[in-house]
Amino acid sequence: MIGGRLRDQPFQSSVTFNGRTRKHLGTSMKRTLAKLSISVVLLLHLAIALARAQTHSAVPVDLDIPVAPTPVKADGKVHLVYELHITNFDKPARDLTLTRVEVLGDSQDGAPLARLVGEDLAKQMARPGAGEKLPDKRRIAGGMRAVVFIWITVDSAAAVPRRLRHRLAFAIEKVNGERTVEGAVIEVRPDAPLVIGPPLRGEGWMAANGPSNRAENEHRRAINTVDGKARIAQRFAIDWIKFGANGQLWSAGAAKNANWFGYGAEILAVADAVVASVNDAVPENKPDTESRAVPITLETIGGNYVILDLGNGRYALYAHMQPGKIRVKAGDKVRRGEVLGLVGNSGNSDGPHLHFQICDANSPLGSEGLPFVFESFDKLGEGQLSDNGASWKPIGKVEGRRMEIPVENVVVRFP
Repeated sequence: MIGGRLRDQPFQSSVTFNGRTRKHLGTSMKRTLAKLSISVVLLLHLAIALARAQTHSAVPVDLDIPVAPTPVKADGKVHLVYELHITNFDKPARDLTLTRVEVLGDSQDGAPLARLVGEDLAKQMARPGAGEKLPDKRRIAGGMRAVVFIWITVDSAAAVPRRLRHRLAFAIEKVNGERTVEGAVIEVRPDAPLVIGPPLRGEGWMAANGPSNRAENEHRRAINTVDGKARIAQRFAIDWIKFGANGQLWSAGAAKNANWFGYGAEILAVADAVVASVNDAVPENKPDTESRAVPITLETIGGNYVILDLGNGRYALYAHMQPGKIRVKAGDKVRRGEVLGLVGNSGNSDGPHLHFQICDANSPLGSEGLPFVFESFDKLGEGQLSDNGASWKPIGKVEGRRMEIPVENVVVRFP
């Protein structure tokens, strides 16, 4: 019985013939009763399975995690960074309102690793194709998709679960009560993130737009469709921008590229590699303005760039470089620390900086962003960008970091 309970009535061990009760049955009848008992038990299990199936299918959604997370260390802890895609497949095209997301680890009965509700949930959601000015991002119309940006932090590598599963709660239009669904079970990748050397030299480099789950982070939320597939190539990307001794990004005003402290800095190969592709034909922009020297397309968005093939399906992208200053060409073999070119202000850039990312294909945007860690760097402080410029605050004691990726706006010194 679907939606109800089956009660297994016990079979009597005696029968009556001609008014007399007999305790012992013939072999044939015993077999018949045994078969009936087995049939009832099978029906009971079938009913339970169907009831569970009905419960699990009560929410008409498709849950998907396109890229399994790889644990990466940052700021002394270990992080799992990934996205949960939710599509409303309801045939009557009713609206679904996502009310809760819980991320569960290996334990079947343990507390959730993360729980998102209310405004905190809405901040971690995007609605591709529906715009960013929706009254409520949690409300998913029939046929529409939502993306939840998930960031799990644990204290150590030993605390990283082997797999993740997800419990979601929905309010369904014209249906009373809240419905839940569990799914999107994903194995955490067991491999370690790529270890690399520094892409730049010296101190005062801020990891602008670096890894974070902040709703305003332009890299983390940049979903791009290339060659028929939606990807986040910049999932762990960093815009390296340099502070000078005056605590600012420039001297004598921001109107000239040459006034910016990072402009012209040498860009270094982070590992032994082969040059996969080079673009060296994009003029530079005037800094601190919204205008661009060329129309921004898939070909020009990275400006002048170099992509290194690091092997094993991993690539390093260096973007927004100076035109005419790139020192390598496709097919060249480079050694770690070799100079590739100079920091510039080309492509989709409003000031001199180096956009750096590790990804899984020879394409600035047609790839998935992968985590990476530096062998070492020193954390000097925390920075901040604003409409009035930028500033940073040194920490009391320089912190040496090993095998970590800097988080958003950390100011570092490279060895």
